[in-house]
Parts: sequence; structure tokens; C-alpha cells
Amino acid sequence: MRLFRHFHALPPAARGAAIAVGNFDGVHRGHQAVVGEAGRIAKTAGIPWAVLTFEPHPRSVFRPDLPPFRLTPFRAKAREIAALGVDHLIVLGFTRAFSRMTAREFVRNVIVGGLGAHHVVCGYDFKFGHDRGGDAELLVHMGKSEGFGFTCVPQIRDDGRELSSTRARECLFRADPRGAAHILGRPFEIEGRVVVGDRRGRTIGYPTVNVFLGQHLRPANGVYATRVGFDVDGRTVWHDGIANLGRRPTFAGVDIVLETHLFDFAGDLYGRCVRVALVDYLRPEKKFDGIDALKAQIADDSEKARIMLAGASNAL
Repeated sequence: MRLFRHFHALPPAARGAAIAVGNFDGVHRGHQAVVGEAGRIAKTAGIPWAVLTFEPHPRSVFRPDLPPFRLTPFRAKAREIAALGVDHLIVLGFTRAFSRMTAREFVRNVIVGGLGAHHVVCGYDFKFGHDRGGDAELLVHMGKSEGFGFTCVPQIRDDGRELSSTRARECLFRADPRGAAHILGRPFEIEGRVVVGDRRGRTIGYPTVNVFLGQHLRPANGVYATRVGFDVDGRTVWHDGIANLGRRPTFAGVDIVLETHLFDFAGDLYGRCVRVALVDYLRPEKKFDGIDALKAQIADDSEKARIMLAGASNAL
């Protein structure tokens, strides 16, 4: 997949595409249907398959005071879109100045003038342009006048409920990573560089890799069965493990940190970028009276996590 951070002067190979347009935070199963419809059209017509998205998320621009909420910060979003088989990913910088572009200007300047789109695909609830003035109905009408096709993908439902980023977030807030994975089509991941912590874990027989959450939303604090992935010779290798997400009340911690112990692993991952998939939830975070009580609980949690992971999907 080729990445462009602009829409001006695109090479001929990237123009005239079937383009899925949206924010696509989470790249969940509903988003995948939108992107997949663009792919189906592209393959049928023998034209490029592209995705147009925006970074940062508009909410980060207009409400920077709100807590982090991203399911997939840009690196993760781009990786998941690439995994769908897309030819081109076009990322437009979202700023307050950009937000003042009217919906009609966006269609004429970006969709038609910049991308030369052959066909546009979006979800039923996609809004765009100044004050969210553009929608599927406008794209239908402007497609006819500007010479591009348009498809609106209807709401995707499962068990009678909409597949949405909002639902995935709600699952994570209420300690239901399996529910979030059902919506996303894969476990929710927190990705970041391993930082040096207090190194207490190694002194009690449970060394951990520590990652700050950065732009990711904050799931419910607690202990999770996890899979940890990191690059080895150009491919991601996964290891089962157990993680505590929270402030470490036993040690009077302040910052929220994801501390993950990898089972049967003795390597050094300091400074490496890792992906921690939250597969299942074991229990809330709690404060222990001492190290012995903590070690006993970790041993019990680890045994339960191994059982959970043995029965979980091996899609990773």
C-alpha cells in the first residue's frame, strides 16, 4: 500500500480510484464493509483501490480537552487498512482551517480536482465539510454533476445492534475486551515503545514490559490475558502473557501504565515497539498488603490467563 499525505499532484496510478472516505477509527467490521465495497468496485472496473481519511481525528482538534479516545492511532489505523489489501491510503491533515472548507468545496477541490475519483464509497452516517454540511445525499447529487459514481453502505448490524466505534469503546470501558473484539474483528491493541519502569517485576519473578497509553483510549483498569507482538526479521511474533493496566496501587503509582508479563520469554524488549492485544479480562486492579500476597495473586492470574488464551482465537 502506498501512503500519500496530500491530495495535490497525485501520480496517475493513484488517480481515478474507487475511494472509501471516512475517519475509520477502529477500522471495525462496519468500516471494513465500506472499504471492502470500494475494493469490489475497483476490482470490477480495473481501477485503483484507495482510502481517504483524516488525521488527527476531528474530535482531537475541536475538543483537545477530552480524554484520549482513539481505538487506532494513525500507525495502527494505517496497518489495519493495509491488511485489507488497499492500493493507496490518502491522509489529509485535519486542522481548523481545513474544517472551514464547505462540503461542496471539499467535493470539487479534493474528490474531483485532487483525486479525480472514479467512484466514492462512504458509510450511511458520514458527514463532512464545514459544520458537517455534507452527507451521502450531497454526494449522490454532486456525483451526477461532477462525473463520479457513488455508493452509500448502509448500517451494518450484528445481533440487532450497530457495529460502531462507540460500541467498541463502551465494551472496553466496561471491561469487555471480547465484546470489543467482536465489533473490531480482532482484539483491541495498545501499541507503544517499551519504557524502563521500576523493575520490581523481575525481583519477584515476573518481569514486565511497560507501555504508556499515549493517544489510545483508557480501557477499564484491571488484569488482562494478553498477546504481545513485536517484530522479528520483518514479521510480527506473538507471545501469550498477562497484563496489569492501571496505577499500581500496591506501590502508590500515579500514571496509568500497561505492565505485561510474557509467559516463557526471557528477551530484552526495552526501547522496542510492541503491540499488546487485550484478549480477555480477569479482574479489577486492587491493592495488596504485601509482596507475598501480590506474587500469589499473579501466579493465580497467570494460570487463569493461560487457560483463557488456550481457548481464545488464534487469529493473531
